[in-house]
Amino acid sequence: MSNTTRRQFLKRTAAVGACTIGFPSLIRAQGLNEKLQVGFIAAGGQAGSHTGQSHKAGLQCIAFAEVDKGRWGGVLDKEGWGQAVGYQDWRKVFQNHGKDLDVVFVATPDHTHFAPSMTAVSMGIHCYTEKPLTWSVREAQLLTAAYAKNPKVVTQMGNQGHGGNGWRLAYEYVKGGAVGDVTEFHTWTNRPVWPQGNDRPAGSDPIPANLDWEAWIGAAPMRPYKNGAYHSFNWRGVVDFGSGALGDMACHTTDGIYAIMNPGYAATAEPIFMTAPVGDQWPAGMIVKSTYRAKPGQPGFTTYWYEGNRKDGKPCMPEAPEELKAEGRELPRTGNLIIGTKGKMLVNGDYWDTPMLIPEAKRKEFGRPATLLERSPGHHQEFFMACRGEKPREFSQSNFSYSGPMTANIQLGNLCALAGKKLELNEAGEITNDRKINDLAWREPRAGWGPLEMKI
Repeated sequence: MSNTTRRQFLKRTAAVGACTIGFPSLIRAQGLNEKLQVGFIAAGGQAGSHTGQSHKAGLQCIAFAEVDKGRWGGVLDKEGWGQAVGYQDWRKVFQNHGKDLDVVFVATPDHTHFAPSMTAVSMGIHCYTEKPLTWSVREAQLLTAAYAKNPKVVTQMGNQGHGGNGWRLAYEYVKGGAVGDVTEFHTWTNRPVWPQGNDRPAGSDPIPANLDWEAWIGAAPMRPYKNGAYHSFNWRGVVDFGSGALGDMACHTTDGIYAIMNPGYAATAEPIFMTAPVGDQWPAGMIVKSTYRAKPGQPGFTTYWYEGNRKDGKPCMPEAPEELKAEGRELPRTGNLIIGTKGKMLVNGDYWDTPMLIPEAKRKEFGRPATLLERSPGHHQEFFMACRGEKPREFSQSNFSYSGPMTANIQLGNLCALAGKKLELNEAGEITNDRKINDLAWREPRAGWGPLEMKI
């Protein structure tokens, strides 16, 4: 009995409808064995949305890791969570509490997503990881493999718009024939809104007493702490730590492309415009073109990603289509334009909230498409329901079998920018025209900061 973990016990009793009688060593105070026990890898910033949602849903936090002790209140200040054990090193959460955890949320900077996520999935712990799922192409492919290898684990990536109705409505327009066969997607964003295109800052500053810089660097190459340059926000534009505008927003703004088309890996990816080569930071402006193969009943198509500004300060974005110009309208500052053989559709904003056929006369003529897809109870809710066993694990729809290949394709845009050339890939996602670039798709973690377990 001493070797039975709480998680194994809950699975067994759920399977046979048993109660807790006969297992006194596993019963916690106040009936906490009836709650999903959760750990958090990060407690501040975006992690605050997950601690809040988990607390609201009745999960019990037993441990967390947050490199900045000034952010520990994101867990400890919540009613009933004051006894959670806090660490600055994420590894200790798994080493000391892994047998008791049901769920883990990972909401650290991009470069530290992979190791704790892989550890959780490999240990049989349900895992929610913020977008982008990983910092690199190969990390995303490995987490996809881990999801397939560990069939009892529920997963979710934090592209919250995937729980909304917008992409579902766009899907129904496309499948209903409103635009014909899709030939192009154009996606643009107002990011970056952090420094990008700059050189690495010189010198170093004293590390704040509340910050564990060793743990913050994690899997990345060590560099000196510099006040305001990295923690807690500006890391996004730095190649070693972040994924630039693509990593920040493409998991939201291109989500509908992957949900509608289910295209597999891109056939090609190339940077058709960059303000400068990739240095310590990603370029200040960039346009990436990718092509996708034809599938049965679906012709091949092309995507264009636009981010930042050109050298003259004008934003990188497509030209407004004639259908909008004729109505005296312009493109929004962020969004998607879908071009098909029989029409066009505009999606305003970042989360696919408002897909609409253009021009207005076409929208009125076509009307509302037939409902083809079940609506979600909510992004976090579908994850919790699957974790509790109320729904199958695929009910958590941005699971790693979906978000893994999607993230790999997104990071392929950064990889072709880093390589400075067009990349050609096979259907397995391997680069074929310059195989040495496959090495750039992976970065060996700094010693001691890789996954604690890797079951793939």
